[in-house]
Amino acid sequence: MSALGFLFISIIAEVFASSMLKLTNGFKRLFPSIGVVVGYGTAFYFFSLTLQSIAIGTAYAIWAGIGTALTALIGVIFYKELFNKKKLMGILFIIMGVVILNLAGSGH
Repeated sequence: MSALGFLFISIIAEVFASSMLKLTNGFKRLFPSIGVVVGYGTAFYFFSLTLQSIAIGTAYAIWAGIGTALTALIGVIFYKELFNKKKLMGILFIIMGVVILNLAGSGH
C-alpha cells in the first residue's frame, strides 16, 4: 500500500476516534471508550507507516487539516453542532494551509 493510502486510513481512524470522544461521557461508557483507544491506536500506527515515505511536516499538515475539517463536519451532521461562516472560514484556511505546505515541497 502507498504512503497516501496509509495516511488516508490514519485520517479516517483519527476522525472516528475524535468523534467517539463525545460519546464516552468522560470515559465512563465502555464501548465508545474502546472505540477511542482502537481508533487512535490505528491512526498512530498507520501515521507511523506514512512517515516512512512522506516528510513529517507535510504528512502532519495533511493529517491534521483533513482530520479537523472532517471532524467539524461530523459534529455538524451527527451531533447537530452549529455551522456558521466563521467555522467555514476556519476550515477553508486550514485547507489552504495544507495546500501551501504541499506546494512548498518536502525539502528533499
